[in-house]
Amino acid sequence: MKKFLYKLLIVFIFLIQICPLSFADDIEEETIDVSSEIEVSSQSGEIPDVNSRSCVVLDRNSSMILYGKNEKNRVKMASTTKIMTAMIVLENSSLDTTVEVSKKSAGTGGSRLGLKTGDKITIRDLLYGLMLCSGNDAAVCLAESVAGSIPAFSDLMNAKAQELGLVNSHFESPHGLDSDGHYTTAYELALLSNYALKNPTFLNIVGTKNYTITINGYPKTLSNTNELLGNLNGVYGIKTGFTNGANRCLVTACKRGDMDIICVVLGADTKSFRTKDSVKLIEYTFKTYEYFNIKDFVNNYLADWKNTHPNYFSIDKGISHQLDIKISSNWDIPSSIPISKELIPNVEANISITPYFKAPVEKDAPLGKLIVSSQRNWIAEFDLLSNSSIRKNTVLDYMIHFFKGYPKELERSVF
Repeated sequence: MKKFLYKLLIVFIFLIQICPLSFADDIEEETIDVSSEIEVSSQSGEIPDVNSRSCVVLDRNSSMILYGKNEKNRVKMASTTKIMTAMIVLENSSLDTTVEVSKKSAGTGGSRLGLKTGDKITIRDLLYGLMLCSGNDAAVCLAESVAGSIPAFSDLMNAKAQELGLVNSHFESPHGLDSDGHYTTAYELALLSNYALKNPTFLNIVGTKNYTITINGYPKTLSNTNELLGNLNGVYGIKTGFTNGANRCLVTACKRGDMDIICVVLGADTKSFRTKDSVKLIEYTFKTYEYFNIKDFVNNYLADWKNTHPNYFSIDKGISHQLDIKISSNWDIPSSIPISKELIPNVEANISITPYFKAPVEKDAPLGKLIVSSQRNWIAEFDLLSNSSIRKNTVLDYMIHFFKGYPKELERSVF
């Protein structure tokens, strides 16, 4: 009897240890008053003190980081994984296709859509089940439908990550259950989200508060787990997440006026903290930043600089000293970028370039930098290139110069 009880105890301890690994995304008893959390967290415009282990605010128009905390550290991401899952499905399947739920899909634990073996459901409805109620069973069903298996689907996810330049992200499942080889960073998750939101179908799904799907011909209404959607001004998506390894996670897209941002918080201790952190970061961003037309600013500055430095360059052994410069055509930021409102009145530019060069100077050769700053805060910098080519003098050129100058020299010597 003692041996039996001992074995039973061992099994019980083992189950306690592995059970936490089977839950992902919002299976938590904690409930919060969202309106109260938003009201309290939106008051301050100061630099926020956040509980989340890593977070980032990304401006969608410029891809600039407006706030970051450990934003490039590799961390677990829970069901925010499903952002990538949805994109792989959207780019590799037909939404109106009806699929049959496998035993493996139906048996997936954690947050669930509630699928059973043999159920019939469309890819479209599975996507709503994936993104609104974060169904792990829907994730597996989609993975099997698109790629045949979870490993094959993970290969597609990693190939997409490589295509998008997400060098610190790796996927091992479509649902995000804890795994040592399954990780991302707050920054790369924001980049992925920015990519995903450009897909109209994805944008529509993650911005839906409630939706009715059909399983085996019977309707089922789903509610979005995103607590900020419909409650915070400007929020239009995108995904929640929770596992014991990742803690509470939330990716939020928010637009007010012309400014469009993505806020990612990962590793919050509680659902309350993830809500507060997200609201703090969003409110801080909109209170702190506004767009500044940097393209017009640098072009005007360069034009003025040229006018005030007409004979600036000296080209050793060059056929000419009239070297024209331009800003690199590889303009990798938009015309306007977000800058702190406090810095905008003092924005200034500075050209760093030597006046001395040795011929030949090729067209588009890099010559220097145009640096934009404010109150010693770096804002941006641009490569300055040669807008013309200046070749080196040849023997013939020297002879021509000599004979052109000779009569004048002779005239001065005679008179």
